[in-house]
Amino acid sequence: MQTYNSQIDVRSESYKNNYDKMFALVEELSVELKKSLYQGEEKSMARHQAQGKLLARDRIELLLDQDSPFLELMPMAGFGQAGISPGASLVAGIGLVNGIECLVSANVPTIKGGAINQYTLLKMQRLAQISLENRLPHIYLVESAGADLPNQAEIYNYGGAEFRSITQRSRKGIPSISIVFGSSTAGGAYIPGMSDYVIMVKEQAKVYLAGPPLVKMAINEEVDDETLGGASMHAKLSGVADYLAENEEHALYLARDIVSQLNHKKAVHLETLQFKEVKLRQDEILGIASADVRTPFDAREIIARIVDGSEFSEFKPLYGSSLVTVFGEIYGQPVGILANNGVLLSESAEKGAQFIQLCNQKNVPLIFLQNITGFMVGQKVEQQGIIKHGAELINAVSNSAVPAITILMGASFGAGNYGMSGRAFAPRFLFSWPNAQLGVMGAEQLAGVMDILAKQKEKKMSGQKESETGAKAKVNGQADLLRQKIEKESHAFYCTGRIWDDGIIDPRDTRQVLGVCLSVIANNKVEGSAEYGVFRM
Repeated sequence: MQTYNSQIDVRSESYKNNYDKMFALVEELSVELKKSLYQGEEKSMARHQAQGKLLARDRIELLLDQDSPFLELMPMAGFGQAGISPGASLVAGIGLVNGIECLVSANVPTIKGGAINQYTLLKMQRLAQISLENRLPHIYLVESAGADLPNQAEIYNYGGAEFRSITQRSRKGIPSISIVFGSSTAGGAYIPGMSDYVIMVKEQAKVYLAGPPLVKMAINEEVDDETLGGASMHAKLSGVADYLAENEEHALYLARDIVSQLNHKKAVHLETLQFKEVKLRQDEILGIASADVRTPFDAREIIARIVDGSEFSEFKPLYGSSLVTVFGEIYGQPVGILANNGVLLSESAEKGAQFIQLCNQKNVPLIFLQNITGFMVGQKVEQQGIIKHGAELINAVSNSAVPAITILMGASFGAGNYGMSGRAFAPRFLFSWPNAQLGVMGAEQLAGVMDILAKQKEKKMSGQKESETGAKAKVNGQADLLRQKIEKESHAFYCTGRIWDDGIIDPRDTRQVLGVCLSVIANNKVEGSAEYGVFRM
């Protein structure tokens, strides 16, 4: 592999201007991520701590190894939704517990008692998928009032999938560990009930299908919390609790001890891997990647700032040049990278499909760096078969068996999102940069299309060659409103709020995030496939 010779002039005005704009977007992201650290009103947190309880993030910090990285996932879930707190009242991510990578999720009991809303549920379902695909032990830090009852219609029907997932992971030898710090009622009782290991905190944990008021209503029995579902009762009588902790610190110690005895081993050994540090500055990514997705940039300049030694070997560099395909390494792990350098053409799609096959042949994970406005359109490319060539790439992406990681580093429009392993194609992880935009097409293009259609309709209805002045103004006004709507709905913050990615990251952290993800992927066997659907040649 050769070291890439960067063509970027960091002293140029265009670089400096773009750096400033990207830096402003990163600062905006930082503000929103700080909001996601919110754990409730001061009085709620003070009351919680006065009971000898730790806050959700403090519980995670004590559980993880000292100086462990923590890749927080979906921290802005529910962003912009009325009544939904940042992060959807659930803190979740991947960190080390006694040297073992674990998925950790913690209810935030100081916000509505840790009640679960529709975005909490979506987040939990995504976490379950990550745990299953990457064979990650899942540690639940439980203290929740259960479903947010006023919005139960949004939760109930699909809520049981979490319980199903826990037991299916257990069948595959992927353990779940529940530490119950407080209330875990009704459906929430099945989180510890389904877990492989259950720790309950003495005189704090309350686990029951129905609390005292409902028991009174249902069978006219009067019983107190502790007798009905307290930790001591479950440890001594019901057997739901496997371990009885004296306090929260003791509970977290017990969880760490359980993890140390799991005999959990990675499928791929990474300990002996050696790697070269990146030669080019990662900070320069901010000056290279365009803050405005309409402005192109060379994806090779990004790749050279995330791969080991800034070295890579480019596959078919002279063919289908709007798609860059390279072999490289990240923290010593071989990867195949597909990155957009313009609209996808037939040649680009064919090259991408072949490259994916080669990576499957070599059992090498794939990384997709998206900055794509879609596939080329028009009479010429349609006659050349752009549909079948695009389908060839999508076929390869769909049936590829090696793990994939996708980074949205700019535009992600149309079928280009599909051909570059968007969310619907189940990459192991998908992260966005704060400049990313996601949608059927850009706001300007979509508004323009609707404008043309509206004018054609107006012309047909009026029977005139030109629409009336008033009609024109009406159409233009509608186009402006649509443009504003699409700009809002394609914004990275809007998308991450709906859990269309696993989080927005600072572009300068891309190499580190990829490193964590590749390490997590190595918990499961990386094995390609030679089986694909019919390629329309």
